[in-house]
Amino acid sequence: MSTVLQVGELCDSVSKINVFVPEFALVRTTFSRSFIMPRALKVWPLLTGSIRYEKTISTRNCGHGEFIDAPILAYLIETSHGRILYDVGCDYRKVADPALRATYFDPMRPQVEPPKMQEGQRIPSYLAQLGLTASDIDLVFIGHLHFDHAGGLCDLPGCDVHIQGDELAAARTGLDGAVFADELANADQWRIKTGEYAVAPGVQTIASPGHTAGHMSLFIELPRHGPVILCGDAADLSENLVEEIAPGFCWQDNEALALASIRKLKALARTEDAQLWPNHDIDFFRGLPGFPAWRD
Repeated sequence: MSTVLQVGELCDSVSKINVFVPEFALVRTTFSRSFIMPRALKVWPLLTGSIRYEKTISTRNCGHGEFIDAPILAYLIETSHGRILYDVGCDYRKVADPALRATYFDPMRPQVEPPKMQEGQRIPSYLAQLGLTASDIDLVFIGHLHFDHAGGLCDLPGCDVHIQGDELAAARTGLDGAVFADELANADQWRIKTGEYAVAPGVQTIASPGHTAGHMSLFIELPRHGPVILCGDAADLSENLVEEIAPGFCWQDNEALALASIRKLKALARTEDAQLWPNHDIDFFRGLPGFPAWRD
């Protein structure tokens, strides 16, 4: 579990220092709520952009020739011990600058169109609306290193970033075209983690590999509406969960591992009476609280 320590009155000019301190790693395939009490406080879904692509990218061997418009999401989580971001969206510069957009995204056409993103959809813009800055974020938890999940780290300098070792190792091979090498430039400053662990009170990581080598989902215990599971790209769409369809892209083509992760998330949701939140489902997203509203 991780704790933000409040250290006050160190000197006249410093009233508080927040230090996010990892206390222990919890490696479990299942867990009960007693392991993650007390609860988190709030979660804000953040729409950081959108992307249009052939549906087969989300649903393996299904949806050829059908294009969908998918939200690109991040989540701000407030706990009693600090604030966490799950994913951070795209690098805005690569979307806004025509030359960079062509360099990074034209090779993905026609199956994937360049993302769409407004200045106001950058993470610092959302934080500013809440009276916060990047310095108020205690931890950034990256579920996986694809450009639409990790690119926005450039807007959060100095933040404590957690990533799985398997995820980083695979990303560094250069074999995954959705990972941009320049977005790994500061990886030596990240906290490299192994397996499942409690991030903060009410927030537990869930290993869900398959789409990528070290993909992680997140379990959040909320006080009013109960627990939610942020699936990340283990399940882009509700269809992945309901029909147990693997993502179109699986690391090293390991469909079985991706399906095992989907089934693991579903089993956990049943056991803990949790709601599963798919990551790129526009219809599901429209049912979530619109910023600045939150789920608690």
